[in-house]
Amino acid sequence: MDTIKTAKKKVPDALSLPPKLLNMYGDFVTKNQSSVTQIESALRSLTYIIPGRFRDAELASESLHSSIQLLSIYHDNLLTRAISKLPPIPRQQTMHSRYTKFWTQKSKYYRRVATLLSMIQYTELLWEMMAKRRGEKVRWRVVLILEIIKALCRLCLLRITNSRPLVTPHLPERDAIPEDPQEEDMYDEEFKVKEPTDYEMKRTGLSLPPLPNPRDISSYLLSKVLTADDIKAPNALLNKVNGSAQLAEWLHILQPLIYAVTMSRSRNKKDWQPWVLGLSVEFAARQLRKEGYRTTALEKEEWNRRGWSILYWVMRGPMYTEVTRKAFTGFSSRMPSLISGIMDDYLYLWDNYYFSTSSN
Repeated sequence: MDTIKTAKKKVPDALSLPPKLLNMYGDFVTKNQSSVTQIESALRSLTYIIPGRFRDAELASESLHSSIQLLSIYHDNLLTRAISKLPPIPRQQTMHSRYTKFWTQKSKYYRRVATLLSMIQYTELLWEMMAKRRGEKVRWRVVLILEIIKALCRLCLLRITNSRPLVTPHLPERDAIPEDPQEEDMYDEEFKVKEPTDYEMKRTGLSLPPLPNPRDISSYLLSKVLTADDIKAPNALLNKVNGSAQLAEWLHILQPLIYAVTMSRSRNKKDWQPWVLGLSVEFAARQLRKEGYRTTALEKEEWNRRGWSILYWVMRGPMYTEVTRKAFTGFSSRMPSLISGIMDDYLYLWDNYYFSTSSN
């Protein structure tokens, strides 16, 4: 009987252990944010340059890379919760952070859909690698399913934000937790960080702020000027789309799915039809977009990013197999063995996997 009672007492203790461990881990992440961020960045960079990453251990290396990306999402959630418990402190934020943070705080559906979309983007190549081991039909079936889910998620975000253009990334950037002022003072004292001090006038006792660097006066003055976007409400940083602009956004969302469908039916890497169709949809979306005097800075930033993403098309279809790959092969042959080995591994990746050159 005593043994049974002892066992019953241990069961609740065992069940309470995982939450305690998670709380301990969360406290560690919030108290060591800069170190955790550096470790994430180092591990992420390491997975890009591991020799022989794709040929011999593609699943293991891609699993590590995807795990790091998913772990960073979890860390972002931990840090967001920690910051929400602190008193509001005015801090400089990018327009993208202001906009995405507004929607993640206002709509739990936006936060969930954006998180799901990010998780798929971080793991899509891993899913394709696992599916390919069961054959090409299974592989393309998985690719189409993932593209359908991504398109549905983007259409949901478009609906949640009341027909405002999508931004990338869909979640806000990681905020830094303010450090303890006492710790900052100790750090400054230890390393003797000297900052310009105010000048105190002898007669009046008033103080004047320090003068800026004469070589950087323009930047100093511009930093003190408020722009129209600085005083806008976060949801006003993007205008609602309608008419041809709304059609352009739909085409931008559906373009990856259209390209994947045509690629799955063609299966011929030298067939130009899927490549031409996908690129045509991309250009049609850009042509239908209206850019007027009401275009905001965040909209220009997003459309510039989409413009640069068109370069991914040189890594797809017959453009890659007939032109780009030959150029990379010739360049790789002139490089040292270590660099050429890494480039050959990436050629193997680009040759065999659809999501390796996906920009969405």
